[in-house]
This record gives sequence, structure tokens and C-alpha cells, in this order.
Amino acid sequence: MGDLGIFLRGILMGAADVVPGVSGGTMALITGIYHTLLRSISSIDLYAARCVLQGQWREAWRHVNGRFLCVLVAGIGVSIISLAQVILWTMAHYPLPLWSLFFGLIAASALVLQRQVGEYDLWTFVLLLIAAMFAGSFVFWVPADISVAPWMYFGAGFVAICAMILPGVSGSLLLLLIGMYQPVLVALRQFDVVSVGLFLLGAAAGITSFSRVLNYLLKHKRRSTVAVLTGFLWGSLVMVWPWRSADAVPVSPFHYTLAEPSIVLCVSCALVGVALVIVLQSRWGHEHGLS
Repeated sequence: MGDLGIFLRGILMGAADVVPGVSGGTMALITGIYHTLLRSISSIDLYAARCVLQGQWREAWRHVNGRFLCVLVAGIGVSIISLAQVILWTMAHYPLPLWSLFFGLIAASALVLQRQVGEYDLWTFVLLLIAAMFAGSFVFWVPADISVAPWMYFGAGFVAICAMILPGVSGSLLLLLIGMYQPVLVALRQFDVVSVGLFLLGAAAGITSFSRVLNYLLKHKRRSTVAVLTGFLWGSLVMVWPWRSADAVPVSPFHYTLAEPSIVLCVSCALVGVALVIVLQSRWGHEHGLS
């Protein structure tokens, strides 16, 4: 895959990670780089460190798939910095169409991933159901109100990055639930070097450790792992459901009049999300190792 394609995938992952309820891992999955991403991150190990210490830079770069990671991270960084304000503005002024777009994206992605599970048995179905219930339960959690200390940025980075590489589990949503979503965004806006640095250190620690667990599970327990990931996607639809009551509980669109223009717009945006997944899958979604 070319550098431009990897960079654009990073853009999509970064944009998704800004929105609470949407996972960058979902974007990696539907654009066909999920397995490559996990494998590359898992390669940052003692062998790579030994190569660096011995001055074997080229071997270390090859071992960790450095070109792929650098281009992808550049896309994620550019997206978060440049699109954060746009997406937050859209969330504030046009939340229903935005949530509808992501609902369509995630629903179509869940269908794509579910096909990879293959034939279901009882255990696979139970794993999918438990994962879906767990992800769906996030909507009932109450965001924490905390007094922020510097070390919390490290913990926030660790938690957010682990969630980011799980399709259906949103890193920004977990930050919101533990009370660190706004502080992290403020640190990014103000270019708070210390806070952002601690956040990045936590993210580095989290992704290098958790990616190994996921990579192992996909190699040795692929069917069960894909079932759990599929369940996370189905459950996360509760978080991005556009229509909610006054206390934020999801309600049916029939609760409103179907003649309301926003409903037609929301359905249209959801269909656009489905179409995007179809296009992305047809163009980029064929990845060896997960299919």
C-alpha cells in the first residue's frame, strides 16, 4: 500500500478518535490495516531495542515496519490537530447528523467483521453477546468529575490508546467517562508540552503492551477474538444512536414526527456512512491475516 493511502487511513483514525463513542480501531479495521497495525506495533520489542543500541538502524526500522507506522501516526496527528475543532463544532451545532453518519459507519463495519467470524457455535455467540452488552452499557455510565493531577495524563494515554486499537471501544469515550476528555483536549489546544508528553508516554506504554495481547489472540484464538470485536462494534451502536430523551437514554425515531427534516437528514447521513464503508472495503478492505 502506498504512503498516501496509509496517511489517509491515519486521517480517518484520528478523526474517529476525537468523537466520544467512535473508535480509531474501527477505521483501521474497515480500511484493511488492522492486522498490519497490530503486527507492526508488536514488533517494537527487545530485538528492535537491541538493534538500535548496536547502531543497526536499518534493521530496526525494517523490523518494526517503521515507514508504515510513521506515515500512519503522521496522519493520525494531523487529523487530531486539524479536525478536532471542526468535529467538536459539528457535535455542538449538528450532533444528530454527525452521530447518524458514525452510526452508519459502525453498523456496516459490524456486518463486515461478522462475516469473518464464519460459522457460529454457542461459545462464539455468547462471547459476541457479552462484548455487545459490555460496550452498550457505557451509555449508562456517569462521566467522572475529578481534580486533574499531572500523572493522570499518563494514565489517560494508557487507557485511551488501548481502547483506540479495539474496534467498537472508543478511547475518547473512556476519557470522557474517567473525566479526562476535556483536560486532554485543552492540553492539545494550548500545546501544553508537559501534559501532552505524559499523555504520549502513557499511550506508548499502553500500545506496546496491549497490542501484543491482541496480536497473540488473533493468531491463536482468531475466531473467538473476532467475535468479541464484532460484539464491541454492535454494542457501540448504542453510544452513537442519534435520538435520545432528555436524560440521554436512546429512544426510537418514531418518538418524533417522521416529517421532521432532521430525521430525513439523519437517515441520509447514516446511508452515507454505510456507503463509505462499502467504498473503503472495496478499495482498501482486503487484508491478509484477518480474513
